[in-house]
Amino acid sequence: MSSQIIAILVLGGMFVVATVLPINIGILALVASFLVGTFVFGLEDGEIFEGFPVSLFITVVGVTYLFSVAKLNGTIDLLVQGGIRLVRGRAILVPWVLFAVAAALTALGTFTPAAVALLVPVGMSFAFTYRISPLMIGMMVICGAHAGAFSPVAVSGALVHGIVAKSGLTVSHAALFFASMGFNLLLAAGTYVMLRRRGEESFVERPDDQTSAGDAPSGAAAPGGGGGVATATRPRTAAVTWRQRATLAALVVLVVGALAFHLQIGFLALAAGAVLALLDRENLGKAVEGISWPTILLVAGMVTYVGVLEHSGTIDWVAHGAVGLGAPLLVALVLCVIVGVTSAFASSTAILTATIPMAIPLLLTDALPVAGVVAAMAISTTIVDVSPFSTNGALVLANARGVDRTRFYRQVVSYTCVIVGLGPVAAWAVLVLPGGF
Repeated sequence: MSSQIIAILVLGGMFVVATVLPINIGILALVASFLVGTFVFGLEDGEIFEGFPVSLFITVVGVTYLFSVAKLNGTIDLLVQGGIRLVRGRAILVPWVLFAVAAALTALGTFTPAAVALLVPVGMSFAFTYRISPLMIGMMVICGAHAGAFSPVAVSGALVHGIVAKSGLTVSHAALFFASMGFNLLLAAGTYVMLRRRGEESFVERPDDQTSAGDAPSGAAAPGGGGGVATATRPRTAAVTWRQRATLAALVVLVVGALAFHLQIGFLALAAGAVLALLDRENLGKAVEGISWPTILLVAGMVTYVGVLEHSGTIDWVAHGAVGLGAPLLVALVLCVIVGVTSAFASSTAILTATIPMAIPLLLTDALPVAGVVAAMAISTTIVDVSPFSTNGALVLANARGVDRTRFYRQVVSYTCVIVGLGPVAAWAVLVLPGGF
């Protein structure tokens, strides 16, 4: 049995064990990284540690720490109430507002995880307060971020066009952008329809000011009523404290630093959180408790293991096996599926960089539409970032409030499985199949 097959079987075994037993799969993945990396592939310790996601670790720690401070001093509740006022009390519109804002941010050049990191904490607090499905809110934010991710000025859009241009091929900027926008818009609409009535059942805790249906804010639908989505609310107003003003100012600095100067959002968030925590001595120690350590362990372990697979050539082994199948339509389908499955555990940017060049020889034969194949692979790579093992999915998992963590993790995994199983096939069927005949 080849070493690559052993590594893949170990990956499958981890999922089985973590599903049957209440153990964090990140622990299993870190152990597997050492055992498989050392005894199967003969890697040195440094080579194994190369896969540890330092940037992702800092991002999740920093964002969850900052928003823990903001939650303790009441700023998150202030933002939630402001969002309700913005849509004139119609809470049902907020998921679409978050989708639109995320799409606008990434279309204007914001890196997708940065947009998600800025919007998900507020969206999760909104979902908790108004009993809207946190899974729906989180996934619609991610869909929005992906919807704008392939504009000509976006990071992913520029990357894809640059890779294709090196081969002498061309892909219309509009074709790639609107293919991603349309696909993610449909995915968001489907998510909204399927999950909008599953709000109340998602939570095991209630907001402090909403302990029963009768205590719902004036004008709001009672939790669980009206399909679990408050259709009209009348947010309460309260005096804004100086700590909240300081927090709002820190969030503005965070946004400007991340979007305008492209500074690492995790470090910015840690710095802002530390300053704000020092200004609030009463909650100084409590803020660290808001960091989602189980999520960090889970994601860091899985990404480290996938790094071992990449370093050992297992990912390339699988991809080249797909290219060798021969039939152009079948090769395109297999490539879409492979990049989708792989990207659910690894950086979508890295996967795009590694796999699109593999499709270039196929595209040079003129057997398939260039724009269709590139768009299908780009979409297949990014839509699976709802996975809890990716930065975006990890942020959703880490910032969910009032939920049973184990149950919510399984919900995110189930949603991811549906996207991974159907998304790449759908992208291929819509964008590649019609041009293959």
